[in-house]
Amino acid sequence: MTARIPSSANGDVSGDRAPGFAELFTPKLVTVLREGYTGAHLKADAIAGLTVAIVALPLSMAIAIASGVSPAQGLTTAIIGGFLVSALGGSRFQIGGPAGAFIVLVATTVATHGVEGLVLATFLSGLMLVVAGLLRLGTYVKFVPYPVTVGFTAGIAVIIFASQVKDLLGLQLSGPEPGPLAEKLPVLWAALPDFDAASAALAGATIAVIVLLKRWRPAWPGLLVAIALAGLVTALAGLPVETIGSRFGGIPSSLPMPSLPDLSLQRIVAVLPSALAFTLLGSIESLLSAVVADGMSGRRHRSNCELVGQGIANAGSALFGGFCVTGTIARTATNVRSGAHGPVAGILHALFLLVFMLVAAPLAAYIPLASLAGLLAVVAWNMIERHAFATLLRASRGDALVLLTTFGLTVLRDVTEAIVVGFALGSVLFIHRMSQITAVETHLPFVAEDQADTPDGRRQPYDEASAVDPQVVVYRISGAFFFGAAASIAAVLERIADSHKALVIDFAAVPFLDSTAAHSIESLAGKATRRGVAVILTGTAPEIRRQLAVQGLVAPLVTYAATLDEGLRHARAATGS
Repeated sequence: MTARIPSSANGDVSGDRAPGFAELFTPKLVTVLREGYTGAHLKADAIAGLTVAIVALPLSMAIAIASGVSPAQGLTTAIIGGFLVSALGGSRFQIGGPAGAFIVLVATTVATHGVEGLVLATFLSGLMLVVAGLLRLGTYVKFVPYPVTVGFTAGIAVIIFASQVKDLLGLQLSGPEPGPLAEKLPVLWAALPDFDAASAALAGATIAVIVLLKRWRPAWPGLLVAIALAGLVTALAGLPVETIGSRFGGIPSSLPMPSLPDLSLQRIVAVLPSALAFTLLGSIESLLSAVVADGMSGRRHRSNCELVGQGIANAGSALFGGFCVTGTIARTATNVRSGAHGPVAGILHALFLLVFMLVAAPLAAYIPLASLAGLLAVVAWNMIERHAFATLLRASRGDALVLLTTFGLTVLRDVTEAIVVGFALGSVLFIHRMSQITAVETHLPFVAEDQADTPDGRRQPYDEASAVDPQVVVYRISGAFFFGAAASIAAVLERIADSHKALVIDFAAVPFLDSTAAHSIESLAGKATRRGVAVILTGTAPEIRRQLAVQGLVAPLVTYAATLDEGLRHARAATGS
């Protein structure tokens, strides 16, 4: 896969000096402070940090309870992990803390190895993430195909919802709740006739308040308002429902003292599979969250520095008895939308959570578990990328196969197994598609060979105007455009589009494009449109154009042109040049 960019005027980066080790691993906090940090920046970060803390407060406790640990451990994880992620990570806006994606893995680890085993697995995962970052493996996480990420995220959402049915309906089980979905559903069904009406009403009311506030008062902290109202009603009416106080005895009003977990060889070997699973899922989840923040803000994260920061945060969380920390997409997006200037917002969010623990911890005892289950039900629904899921089902049978296999394995088997099998299927699908293209599109080989400069009329004359127009940049992609190259190509495209008013992307030499690559172009086009940059796609073969259209690349988001010359005319008309 090669990509060609015209020289200098288009933002060419080929001549840039390669960054050194220190530059690549300097935390974004240092970068932001070097830019100059003012009182206005601190005010913006304080408002954003408080907003995110209000969102993170009920979520951290709900995720902890669903994971089989105490709500206090959820708050500790959010405070320690959130502070270290923002202070040492490679993303300007990342918010770290406990994440819904880990509920299944954490619950399984607790059931198998106990809370002490969970803490040790988290500590080992932190060390692994640091090593992965220093070895610069963060770059390769971007190679996970788009259908895999959509499939396992949707699968996790289904599992989270299933794990909350017991508390949503106030069911009383005769024994421990099974973990696997196939075993869990019959047990829940058998207990269904004895559901508790008060718990179900509280859960339903919590969901209704969150949904209605999001629609009618989106600026209000819907999650916190819903949980606070549920706690108030439970306390005043004396409802006979299970609460944080009745199950866990409340929340301590201070952080625990740090201590090392049991590092005996026997314990390490026992929890090593869990630590590896935490590392794999944590790296994917955190870097996906950083990419979301990049898309919303127009900035760029450093993936390997982010992994190092995430690793230190996990190790730090474990020292205080917390569990897995990762970048959280919902809280990170809230941070950006709230006007954060940089990582100080994430640091302040952790400090605000600490203040809550110190001052208002006794009030948490009145929060009903049914309302927290309702909150997680909303989180699970929002996790499912319904539009993306439907789009991939329509895209091709191959993408649908990868998507449904990953989804099915996540729900019925194991998250790590789902990611590995999904990635393998995506790779096999790519090889199969390339073999078909090589047989049919012989004039567009996977790897282009050198050609002599012969005046046979098969090549368009070079137009030097396309390289010097300060308003327009032309980017020519050559070769297969697939998930392995999507991240790097999208990064370069985003960078060179920053200083121009029109971006022309030529697909004339692209024999194949997969859904991951199409999605990366769609994300780029969306960001470019918000910045007032026109995007023109030229030379797209019918199948490639169909794949792009399925991902939403249609007018007015982009303009299609048959040839590069026609595309340049559209670009100059759009810029008035």
